[in-house]
Amino acid sequence: MRSTEIVTAFWGDVWNAHDPDPDAVGRFAAADVVIEAGGQEISGLDKVKHWVQQFLDRVNDLHVNPVESFQNEDGTRVTSRWVLTGTNNGILGTEPNGKPIAMTGTAVWSVADGKLQHGWVEQASFELYHSLLAK
Repeated sequence: MRSTEIVTAFWGDVWNAHDPDPDAVGRFAAADVVIEAGGQEISGLDKVKHWVQQFLDRVNDLHVNPVESFQNEDGTRVTSRWVLTGTNNGILGTEPNGKPIAMTGTAVWSVADGKLQHGWVEQASFELYHSLLAK
C-alpha cells in the first residue's frame, strides 16, 4: 500500500467511522506514534486513541474529506490537505449547539514500515472558533 493510501485509509477508517473501532488507530499508527496538533504533543498509541475519541465526541457527524495527498519519492513523508465538517458538540470549549462546522487543515506524516510514525497537523481552529461564537 502506498503511503498516501495509508493516510487516506486513516482518515476514512478512523475519523469518518461513525461507530469507531477502538483498534482502528493501531492498524495505521505505530505503537510509539506522535501527533503534534493545536500546540500539544500526543505520544503513544493509547494517548492518540484517547485524543481521537475526545475529538470525535466533540463533533457530531464528523467527516474528513482529504482534498489531496501526495508523498515524497521514497514514501517516507505524506502531505494531506483536508476539510473537516460536522456539527458542534463542544469543540474548542464552545457550548454544544449543533451548529454546522467546517475547518480546513493540512497534515504532514512520517511513514515507515507501513505505519504512521509522526504527524504534524495544522488546522484553522481560530477561524472555526470565531465562527462558532458569531451570533
